[in-house]
Amino acid sequence: MNKFTRIAVLCLVISFIFAPAVVVLAQEGTHHTTAESAAEAIEIASDTVSSALKQMSLGHLGISLGAGLAAIGGGIGIGVLGAAVIDASARQPEMKGQLLTLMFIVAALVEGIALFSLVICMMCMFM
Repeated sequence: MNKFTRIAVLCLVISFIFAPAVVVLAQEGTHHTTAESAAEAIEIASDTVSSALKQMSLGHLGISLGAGLAAIGGGIGIGVLGAAVIDASARQPEMKGQLLTLMFIVAALVEGIALFSLVICMMCMFM
């Protein structure tokens, strides 16, 4: 793994661990200053998350992951497309207009696929 991937994974793990604790602290409306009370808040948040996961079925988890992967796939596709168009227009500036037209057509197709998969995930969730 490169450095950027490691940092991104670390940020995700930290946000999954501490975000529920922040939500619990905000709901309680109190400020915890000691380490014991902060540990207690993290334990309460952990219990809250575990009870929510017990209520959520594996199907909902799969649907959530599918929707996230669809959004990530669309973003990566548009990013690769934009990079290719910038590279091509830097090599041949006179083709910029045609390249932008083609880019918008392909970007619409990529976004259409991503939106279609998100709609399918939503349909599966509510059925």
